[in-house]
Amino acid sequence: MKNIMRRNYKILSLLLVLAFASCSFTTKKFSNPDKDKLLIQIITFVLEQGHFDPIAMDDAFSEELFDDYIGNLDPVKRYFYESDYKDFEKFKLTIDDQLKATDITFFNVVNERMLKRVEEAKQIYKEVLSKPFDYSKDEYFDTNYENTEFVKNKKQMVERWRQQLKFSTLSNYDDLKKEEKLAKEKDPSYVMKSDEQIEKEARSATLKSLDIYFNDNVDDLNREDWFAIYVNTIVEEFDPHTYYLAPKNKEDFDERMSGKLEGIGARLQKRMDYIKVVELISGGPAWRANELEVEDIILKVKQEDEEYPVDIVGMRINDAIKYIKGPKGTKVTLTIKKVDGTIKDISITRDIVEVFDTYAKSSVVEKDGKKFGVINLPAFYVDFQDYKNINAAKDVKKEIEYLKAEGMEGLVLDLRNNGGGSLPTVVDMAGLFIKDGPIVQVRSTGEAKEVLKDRDKSIAWDGPLVILVNEISASASEILAAAMQDYKRAIIIGSKQTYGKGTVQNVINLNNMLRNSTAGDLGALALTTQKYYRINGGSVQLEGVKSDVNVPGRFSFIDVGEKDKDNPLPWDEIDAAVYTPWENYFDYDATIQKSKERMNNNKELKLIEENAKWVKSKIDETVFSLNYEKYLAQMKLNEEESKRFDAISDYKTNLTFESTTFEKALFEKDTTDLKEKRERWHESLSKDIYIEEALNVLEDLKISYPVKKVASTVKN
Repeated sequence: MKNIMRRNYKILSLLLVLAFASCSFTTKKFSNPDKDKLLIQIITFVLEQGHFDPIAMDDAFSEELFDDYIGNLDPVKRYFYESDYKDFEKFKLTIDDQLKATDITFFNVVNERMLKRVEEAKQIYKEVLSKPFDYSKDEYFDTNYENTEFVKNKKQMVERWRQQLKFSTLSNYDDLKKEEKLAKEKDPSYVMKSDEQIEKEARSATLKSLDIYFNDNVDDLNREDWFAIYVNTIVEEFDPHTYYLAPKNKEDFDERMSGKLEGIGARLQKRMDYIKVVELISGGPAWRANELEVEDIILKVKQEDEEYPVDIVGMRINDAIKYIKGPKGTKVTLTIKKVDGTIKDISITRDIVEVFDTYAKSSVVEKDGKKFGVINLPAFYVDFQDYKNINAAKDVKKEIEYLKAEGMEGLVLDLRNNGGGSLPTVVDMAGLFIKDGPIVQVRSTGEAKEVLKDRDKSIAWDGPLVILVNEISASASEILAAAMQDYKRAIIIGSKQTYGKGTVQNVINLNNMLRNSTAGDLGALALTTQKYYRINGGSVQLEGVKSDVNVPGRFSFIDVGEKDKDNPLPWDEIDAAVYTPWENYFDYDATIQKSKERMNNNKELKLIEENAKWVKSKIDETVFSLNYEKYLAQMKLNEEESKRFDAISDYKTNLTFESTTFEKALFEKDTTDLKEKRERWHESLSKDIYIEEALNVLEDLKISYPVKKVASTVKN
């Protein structure tokens, strides 16, 4: 069900922030007795004083903010009328002036109208769902709401709701039809329900879902919740990674940073009207169930003690999470839509998910008589209260030592899907692979650049190194990949480019801006305060890190990078730092060329690329038939088309991956299913064509590596 607003998922991605540096601001006294106005006063001050590239709050800003705020409140245009929009338009070029004067008239006018339209909508959806839908009728529904105008009158509004609800109920209708057919196949004496009965039940389910949604969510929103949407829209005009954390969202963030998550163990994002799975936490309930996958869309959520599921399509991310999260031991059933269009129910028993399961892990594999190591790093994690003991660099160093004890001759560092983390940690980690020198350059507005260096002359691993990346590898992952590429220390294999996030954020507790305030909790602001640059002077902003060997993947044709977000900061460059490239590879460029030739002639990769294009074509389809027979025909066609890609999941190498001797010893006294987790990981590695090619590259490097080392030794 489409919701009244499109709240961003920023609370879920806050763990990707590069650093929690301190920010100093010019002393200013804030004392407005109105909490809303006080918040506006502080927010605008912090943005102007602390943002890396503050934008002018002028008429152009006002116009953009106007469109974005109305769009956030009513993205599918089923609340506001054309007349409402015209009423609001008189503020289009004056919101900037209001903000400077801590005037919130625009918000008050729009919010008051929104609350009125919500009440009207409750009557409309009940009216629409009281009448049968005719699924034999030929009509179409366009889910691209950018093509939709605001309606002019009540009749048009009812028709808009009718089409949207018919589209939403169509999947219910199809599910019930399939259930009846299955029941008949199991029991020939079963008397199947009529199409009329099925249609009525499908509508009833949609009605129940909407009733629950409005009662449990919309009606519970208070002024602070509505105002937070307005404030967040304001701050996101500055860049995609500057966003407001309302008090409740700040609590959620603190919970996540504490190291324990209670729920299904999946990270979610809001993309347009849909809640998508973007990561499964290793060892979590969803991971253990082995049915939910990244890129699955969650359509409905049903609790174990409830008869009807709640439709979460269009719901705010935080509202949807309320339904998906829950106490340990309780069961939740998710109705999910796969990338190929198929829809299925998945039941998951909730549990406590420890952050430990996202830590670095390693495996050893033998290939053609040589032993190689693989380290998977899901994030550049850190405990800022105990940095010396808990950080990704320290853990990767330990895994390297375990692998060296196994006789490792080359290392694959897997940073695919790694969204980033701590800036100090990535600097320390890069130092594991070079003697010393600059790793990354950081610049704040109006200040000289700062070159962050590895000053530890020891090297944890000086042998052949390959780094795997994809379009989701971001921030700290990009820093490490870029540094190793600039040093010619590693060969980067993966997507055409990585995510392209070249900014650093700072989380500001807004309550610290006040003294002896009685205004209550004001929340926090994640603020972009710096940009980082490669040691060669270039930025990864927008452009990301370009792989030495570019291979297609499932995200190759999907808009997932920084360049596809609203209001990204531009790409630029600064002077290069002084550094000396790695000299221990005999034939670095020839090795890259050999890998490119292997990848260009690989049939499996060609199929993966075709699949990625097909998935993109499905995503681009926005017009759907509301005729059941045509809907059914399209679903069957999708299933048939997807079958030719089954071979992708059937691919298997001849490689066998194992845990290190150190880890095998842990299995004996383990109570966290560690052995099972590793066995499943090893199985996935044995089917991973990218890992296979990374090992091929290590072999090529290994062949040339000793020659150069001997030459260097003799020369010295």
